[in-house]
Amino acid sequence: MEKQDIYTRITNRIVAELETGTRPWVKPWNAEHAAGRITRPLRHNGIPYRGINVITLWMTATASGYVSPTWLTYKQARELGAQVRKGEHGELVVFASKITRTETTENGEDTEREIPFLKGYTVFNAEQIDNLPPHFTAPAAPTIDPVQRIAHAEAFFAATGIDIRHGGDRAFYAEGRDVVQMPPFETFRDAESYYATLAHECTHATKHEKRLAREFGRKRWGDEAYAAEELVAELGSAFLCADLALTPEPRADHASYVENWLRVLKNDKRAVFTAAAHAERAAAFLHSLQPKAETAESQAEERAAA
Repeated sequence: MEKQDIYTRITNRIVAELETGTRPWVKPWNAEHAAGRITRPLRHNGIPYRGINVITLWMTATASGYVSPTWLTYKQARELGAQVRKGEHGELVVFASKITRTETTENGEDTEREIPFLKGYTVFNAEQIDNLPPHFTAPAAPTIDPVQRIAHAEAFFAATGIDIRHGGDRAFYAEGRDVVQMPPFETFRDAESYYATLAHECTHATKHEKRLAREFGRKRWGDEAYAAEELVAELGSAFLCADLALTPEPRADHASYVENWLRVLKNDKRAVFTAAAHAERAAAFLHSLQPKAETAESQAEERAAA
């Protein structure tokens, strides 16, 4: 499959969802399966998918009604003694690769140039596969107490060190002052919606030059650079909410936002891939600011020194 085919296929799916008024990166449900509440799509070994694959697998799960987050290749299923059911169709996942091409300059010198491209392979949801080991389909463990889960989100954002202030009736990131401004907590319809909004604005904050120095060349409100940054923040919020086990109620998007995203995606088939990659880096950056869990070794050293 040619790389343009992959870009076009995935972008067209996302455009079609947006044109119906659906944000394909929002997952509103819980699920009763071995992994408990749906977070990111998972590989057969429990490792989460990243970037654009999160969005495409979420879309497929929604369209097909799958509640399991786990996806396997045909070969992986066979190695587990399982079998993809006859007639089932898989989903494309992609990864970046590079080829090295030798080119001759006008001076007759050979130079090597790396050319990035996408490769794809097919995976199937666990619900399309018979005879998987029990842990793929075991009933979910009791969900975490909501207060504990939200407290965990509170601790996560506090640990980022971003200056988060409250007041007014708008949520925004002021890059000049490097401040995230949020409406008061009690003005949100529920706690998870508050943290989803906070995740959106904190993703914006990662663009600051002292963090990831992300720049799309924004000139004015509503232009394509602005829309690209908003898409990064949207996807970053979705990834973080998945990581933190938060499921906010889908909000009603202002028509202008969706229109701007559609314009960007229709003009550049790679735009959503770029946005997903930036969103993944933003989420990883915020995760990197979290306190590291103490190891048994470090605890023992502390006791010995006491």
